[in-house]
Amino acid sequence: MYLAPLNYDRYFKKVFSDLEISKRFLEDFFDVSIQTIELLSINHKITDDATAVEFDFRCKIDDRYIIIDMQQWFKPDIVHRFYVYHCINTALQLEKLPLKSFAIDMEIGKERKIKDYSEVIPVITLIWMVDDALNFTDDYVSYTMTPEIVRNFIENNLLWQQPNISEILKERTAALKQLENKTKQLSFLAENRLIYAFQKNIVKNSKFTKYHKWFDLAEKTKNKLNEKAEFLKFAEDEILVQLMQRINKEVLTGEDFTYIDNYEQYVERVKRYEKGVYKQGREEGREEGREEGRNEGIEIGIEQERQIQQHNQLQEKLLMATQMKQKGFDIETIAEITNLTKQQIENI
Repeated sequence: MYLAPLNYDRYFKKVFSDLEISKRFLEDFFDVSIQTIELLSINHKITDDATAVEFDFRCKIDDRYIIIDMQQWFKPDIVHRFYVYHCINTALQLEKLPLKSFAIDMEIGKERKIKDYSEVIPVITLIWMVDDALNFTDDYVSYTMTPEIVRNFIENNLLWQQPNISEILKERTAALKQLENKTKQLSFLAENRLIYAFQKNIVKNSKFTKYHKWFDLAEKTKNKLNEKAEFLKFAEDEILVQLMQRINKEVLTGEDFTYIDNYEQYVERVKRYEKGVYKQGREEGREEGREEGRNEGIEIGIEQERQIQQHNQLQEKLLMATQMKQKGFDIETIAEITNLTKQQIENI
């Protein structure tokens, strides 16, 4: 082994605790130039009863709070867990928010001061997924908070089946109106991002991106028998050389090698357990799936039949409107009889 596995918790934290290294990674991943970066505490206890929350890496860059967390293998709760982490990174800003005068509290006769929430800044949570790709083939997927009308616009199947594009444009205009409303800093909601980056996809896709080399290097270190020759292509990058020096076998102790062996055995046991659970679940799911599949098939058939019926009815109305238009009927009369919109009739 030439380099210790970068994806193992101990070495990931060891590498990214170096601000020069973490700064370059963030610049490469987000394709930005970072002016200032501040390493923040990664251990927190939110309430007296709460289990301590520990981030793998947390920092502040310019006007953003950043979390990076490493996921070595499949875990079923990562969506909920990292949403909680994401929210916690926002809530932790309360500790440093300035106070502002609000009003005189008449009951106690004193000035009432509250936190100035306008000073809360956006949070970006980046989850570095080593093995699991969440059924995506992309390098990464990013989630932000947007008005619900935007999602409704995309998912409205009947809208996209409209033969008249004017109806689609009308709905798009309504969605954009909400999306572009920045009143009282509404745009802040979309500036918060939760990103899942998939190492195995990035390595496989091999796109010409600045961040590719970071995940490629990490992937190569997963092989316990990795050799120096595999990493020569990274030697021209000064920052990656510093990274490799921090996990080089020459600086590892006997305790490090024990940690790596134990970690590998633990990961192997977890994966074997997951494989067994998956196999059992697949067998149980087959029988349930047959019944659900039959029911789903019936529902799909009904929906398809309904859509076909709607399409045929529309065509009949359009044909009737065409004939009426040719006979000189005015648009208002045609609309009243056929139930078509004036725009649909004008487009005939």
